[in-house]
Formats: sequence, structure tokens, C-alpha cells
Amino acid sequence: MGAGQSKTREGRARKLGSSNQVTQLRVVPLFNHLLVLLDRNVTALNMFSLEPVHGLKKIQHVSLFEVCDSMLAAQVPCVQMVTSSSRRKLIRIHVVGVDRWDVLQEVPLLYDPVALAVDGTSVCVATSDRYLLCDIRTGSSQELFPHNHSRQCVIVTSVGRGEFLLNGPESLGMFVMKTGICQRPPLQWPQEVLAAGVCFPYILILQPQLLSVYSMVDQQHKHTVNLTGAKGLLSTSDGVLVFTERDIFSLRLVPIEEQIQALVRHERIEEALLLLDGVQGHHQLDSYKELLKAITCLSGFVHFYQEGFSEAKDLFITGELDPREIIHLYPDIQSCLSADFQSQLDQANKGRDLQALWQGDRNTFHHYLAFLGEFLRAVKGTEQGLKCSKEVDCALLRLYAELGDSESLQQLVAFPNECRLDHCVPVLEQHNRFFALGSLYHSHGNHIDSIKTWVKIADGFHKDPSCSDVYGHIVWTLSQLHDKDVVWRFSDWTLQKNQEIGVQIFNKRPPDDRYETHDVLALLEKYPLALLLYLEFLIYDLNSEEKKHHSRLALTYVTEMLQDKEEADLMKTRGKLQQLLWESKFYDISTVYERVKSANLHMEEAILLGRAGEHSMALQVLVHQGNFQAAEAYCCRAAQGQDPQFRQTLLLTLLQIYLSSEDLTSAAVDLLNHNPLVFAAEKIIQLLPDSWSVQLVSQFLVGSLRETFHQRRMSTLQKALGQAELMRHKVIWMQASKTTFRLEKGQKCKVCQRDIAEPQFACNLHGDLMHTSCTGCSSS
Repeated sequence: MGAGQSKTREGRARKLGSSNQVTQLRVVPLFNHLLVLLDRNVTALNMFSLEPVHGLKKIQHVSLFEVCDSMLAAQVPCVQMVTSSSRRKLIRIHVVGVDRWDVLQEVPLLYDPVALAVDGTSVCVATSDRYLLCDIRTGSSQELFPHNHSRQCVIVTSVGRGEFLLNGPESLGMFVMKTGICQRPPLQWPQEVLAAGVCFPYILILQPQLLSVYSMVDQQHKHTVNLTGAKGLLSTSDGVLVFTERDIFSLRLVPIEEQIQALVRHERIEEALLLLDGVQGHHQLDSYKELLKAITCLSGFVHFYQEGFSEAKDLFITGELDPREIIHLYPDIQSCLSADFQSQLDQANKGRDLQALWQGDRNTFHHYLAFLGEFLRAVKGTEQGLKCSKEVDCALLRLYAELGDSESLQQLVAFPNECRLDHCVPVLEQHNRFFALGSLYHSHGNHIDSIKTWVKIADGFHKDPSCSDVYGHIVWTLSQLHDKDVVWRFSDWTLQKNQEIGVQIFNKRPPDDRYETHDVLALLEKYPLALLLYLEFLIYDLNSEEKKHHSRLALTYVTEMLQDKEEADLMKTRGKLQQLLWESKFYDISTVYERVKSANLHMEEAILLGRAGEHSMALQVLVHQGNFQAAEAYCCRAAQGQDPQFRQTLLLTLLQIYLSSEDLTSAAVDLLNHNPLVFAAEKIIQLLPDSWSVQLVSQFLVGSLRETFHQRRMSTLQKALGQAELMRHKVIWMQASKTTFRLEKGQKCKVCQRDIAEPQFACNLHGDLMHTSCTGCSSS
């Protein structure tokens, strides 16, 4: 509250014809009326000329009156006035117009009023020993509580919004709502209270020598003004008027914003928040949100300097604190801020000097650094952080580098970020974070410097243990990179380092970003293993059907086999070659055959002869090399996907080759013994030389006969099972159709007209019975 002096001058004066004091004065600005209570009469004067208002006769026998807004004001221009009768125990509700006033309603009371206050449709009345609430609309009254004050000490004041302040028992200021309940704690005030006024959010208590100010928000005493000879006070729209024996003082309310800002400056945070929250419902503060943010942030700083980091972070985020204000506090990181940044914080009121802490207590300062990281991570990407994203990212990078947090550092630089290269590159170089430096270049589109930096790590020029497989990362990056010039530029280095992994820069590319095949093959001419892997990729992954790719892969396999020194590698490569020769339909047989034949790869030669349809020659090649097991395996492999007769033909061809030479008798016998089911015994016997004894082929003959009998029995059994299954389905059908048939002795078949003597019979759609064997002859 502030007290001020102002010059006043007398405008007009009027004698009212009585030597008694005026009891009450009220104004009605709507009609320019001045209402005067004198000698128990209410008189209406013009508030400027002080002349009586014609048409408004005196209202007699009035002890008290108050003016309030009218419920009828929306229909007609008028106000309401409440008067208490000096002769009867009642109050009257008057409608006051421009030139007339009428009694609208009378509310009877059990006691004479000594004070009253009006708020909306509610009237709070004080009698000599109790307080009452009256409803203007219904005329009902409600008793509140008794009191033992003298007439001069009874206080009834409107607080606003349907609330009244009463001088209760035991020196308590009681707040009562129009519903009769109390929503605020009572106010403990002093003895000998002359008057009380409300200037929200404060209550002013007048004593003979003092004016005390209390807060309605927390019920605490806030201020005291010394007075001499105080007589009374009157609430106004922006303060109060205090009357003494000689003077009138005007106390005006300091704007709420200024009060809160003053509390914030003195770091009385809780008090400022309490005041702001308390007045929000009554005052529409334009700067409410900004004030709340400022208080919240300052509260955050209190926790911050007390190492209450979790609470500080939440308050800074809630208060939308500019992240640069926090960065500015850290001596080694504030270099991330741009030169035009001006801190809005009062640095003179800092609770702790981080500069001194940085120099003297590194352990505690480390906790402050950890908090900075948590806060900046929390605001990064939010509206709060996007306002200064460059400073946030630069500060995080420097922080991670100093703390040695490789994982967080890599996560920051590997994804899109706003780090300034001119600031961050020297920081990473200073801390030997070269892998992160390469990632930073890459995220900013500087791919050449990115790969160059990583290559230096892989080649040993830079030491950075934060990535265990730098070479693998380079290969993966190149495989995903759209910049072809960079990929071609580093392809030779990548393949020279490791052909098997390096070729992935071509094999692992996205489907929509693969390079021209002939360009890649031309490059890989110098790298045979990479060439082989790339050709496998074209054929088995991309399903290439180009003859040159399949032929080249076969030739590359042959070349690789001739260079393999390890038996395991040789067998693996040879298996791949044979699989290709058997399964592919797209290679040039003649070209591959010449290369295979010159390399003395007999199994592969046989496969190629077979693919050309020369199976007899293929088998002769294998038999000539004495590889009888391979010859038999060739017949089985070549017959895959063909009918059984084709396999029999191949094996028979092989047998004939064996029988053409007496030296191959043992191979012929083994072939017969291995395939008793394939060869028909009656045909084979005709092919065998006369010199062969039965004992020589006894194992084959026994096996062949046994297999023949077994197959016949299995065929009979399968036929019987099929018939049983058919019968089962017929029974199910009959049961489902719920049809019964009566077979009598002498029943004739509909088709052959012979007796049906067997338990199995058939029935056509017309219900005629017949032998099952006659069903095919039936026309029904």
C-alpha cells in the first residue's frame, strides 16, 4: 500500500437544515445522485449542484442504508438500495431510478440491525448480539453466529464475490460466504478495532492509533501505519480513505505486478507464488504468465544452488527458462554462446559462484556438469530448446567431451544437430574424439572430411578407442551414402583393406541406389575375392539372368580353386562351382567347359557334358578317372526333377560302361547291389556276361526279388486301404442322408437282374439297388 498527498478544493456546499451530523453518504454515478442519511431520513441530491432531485421524496425512519447493483439493470436503468427501519424490525429493498424510487420488497427480522453490508443479492446484517444473512430474492434469513461487541465495534464489510468480513468473537475476523460457510481461515486481529476495509488481497484494520494491513492469501500481518486520532476508513476502487480527527489519508494499492516483482527481487519465492496464485482469480493480470515463469525459474535457481538438481530441472522447464541462462553460468562452456547473448539474470544475487567451484571443488562441480547435461537433453528438440538449438547442441558436445561420455557424444553427432563446426571441431580435436569428429562432419554433409577422419583412425594416424571397428563403420557408411563421388574415391582403400568386407559398399546398398554393374565389375577386376562375392550377390540376391554374370562367376570359381591352398577352402569353392553348374541355366557351357577341362576338374567336366546332353560321355569321364562313387552320384543328381525312368536309363548306361570292360566287374556288381529296385532282374540277367556265376549276382537277385514282392504287397495293401476309405465315406454319406434300404431275399440287381447276394451293394438316385460292379453300366 502507498499513501499519497493531493491537493483538494471545496467545490460546492449546502446546508441541510439540521445541526446533526450526516450519518452516511453514498453516490449513484448512474444518475448523478448523492444519497444522504441525516436525522433518520434518506435524501437524494444532485452530486454536482447539491440541489434536491425532484421526484425523489425523503425516505423516513431509516437507521442504515447501502446501495448495490440491481438485478433489473439489464432491463431498465436502475440500482437497488437496502434500508433498515428505525421503527420496525425489517429491511426494505428499494429500486432507485432517475426520478423515483419504490419499495420492492420487505424482509422481516427478529432483531434491530446495527450494521449491514450488501453483495449482489445477499445482505449481511449485524444486530446487537448476532449476525444474519438475508437473501433479497427469496426474503429468507439465516442466523450465522452470536457476538458480544458494543454497537461501535460491530463490523460488517463486503469482501466481494458473495463474501463478507465480520468482527467475530475472540478478536477474530471471520470470512463468511453468502451460503453461510467459511472458506478462509479466520483472521486474528487486535482489540479495539474501529473499522475494517477490504482492498483485495489485503484487509485493513483501523485502531485508534494504528492502521494494520493483513493478507487475505496467507492471513499474515504485512504492514503497520502509525496514526493519531483515527476515526474511520472507507474502501475505494483502488485503495482506502482513512479519516482522523484532522486529516484524510488516501492509501492506494501498489499494482500486483510490482508487488510480485519486488518479492522476486528479494528472492521471497514462496511468498511471491502464493500471492500470484491468490490474486489470479480476482485480477486478470496481463503479465500473469510471465510473472509465473519468472517466479518458477527463480525458485529453480534456489534449488540449483542448493544442489537440488531434480527439482531445479523441473522448475526450469516449467518456467520455460532460456537454456542459455544456465549455460552462461558455466565458465568453460559459456564460450558456446553467441556474442550477442545478454543474460537477463541478476548475477549479483547468485547463490554460488561456479567459477570458484570449478577451480576449488571439482567433485561438486562435476555434479553441476551432470545436471547441465540432463537439463539440456530434456529441452533439446522442445520449443524451449529450439529457440537456441545451436547453443544447446554445442554445449552438450563440449560437456560430453569433457566428461568422457562417448556414447552420448556419438549419439549427438551421429544424428542431425545444430553444432557449429567452428566451435566444435577444435573441442573434439583437443579431446582426441576423432571418431565423433568424423560423425559430426558426416551429419553436416561434409562426407569427404568425415571419411578422411575415420580413415586416419583406421590407418593408425589418430588414436581414438571409442569405436572398436572403425573400418566396419566406414564400409557401412559408404554403403548407405548417396554421394557417388565419395564412394568411388574411397572404394580402392576400402577393398585394399579387406576385400570380403569392402565389397559390401556395393552389396549392401539400398535397392534404389545401386551402381551400374559394369562399372563395379571393372573396378573389382583387381580384387578377385571381392569380384567373386559381388558376382554371387548379382546371381543369388538380385537373381540376375545375364549369361555373362553366370559364366564369369563359374570362371572365377575355377580361378579361385586353382589359387586355394587350404583343403577346406578348396572344397568349399568347388562345392559352390558344382552347385552353380548343376542349377544355373544361364552360363555359356562351351566357354566354361574349355576352362574346366584345361584345369583337369573331371567332376565339373562331367557336369558340363551332362548339361549339354552328353550323359554317356560324362559317365565315361568319371569312370575313366576311376571315380565310381562320383559316377553313381552323377546319375542320381542328373535325374533330380526328372521322371524315374530317366534315372533308370542313366544307371543302365553306367552299367553297360562297366560291363564293357572285364576290369570293371567289381564296379558293376556294386552298382547292381546298390540299386536292386531300379534294375529289373529279368532284363539285367540278359545283359550279364555268360561267364558270371549266379553266386556273383545273388545279392542283387535276392534284393531285387524282395523289393519286387514288397512293392506288390504294398500296392495290394494300398488298394485295400483305399477301398476301406471309400466305404467309410459311403457310410458317412448314408448316415448324413438318413436313408435306409431294405435288402430282401431274392432282391434283383436293377442292371443285370441277378440276385444281390453280397453285403455290399449300390443305390442310384431313384432308390434302385444294384451290384457295386454294375454301377458303371447304370444309366441313372
